Amino acid sequence: MTGLPSSLRVARVEAGLSQAQLAQQVGIARQTFNQIEQGETDPRLSTAMRIARALGKSVEELFSA
Repeated sequence: MTGLPSSLRVARVEAGLSQAQLAQQVGIARQTFNQIEQGETDPRLSTAMRIARALGKSVEELFSA
């Protein structure tokens, strides 16, 4: 797993958040977040921005790993 899924999981775990907790903060379903984290679907830019903000990161940081 590379790119967004990998960096997203690492950032989420480092923040001490479960998928459900982060999904709730972002305003999406946990299942949707799981699909993004597993690389099964790409988030909309607005969703990626909300995820990054919730993790205290930039979108570029999440996509550059």
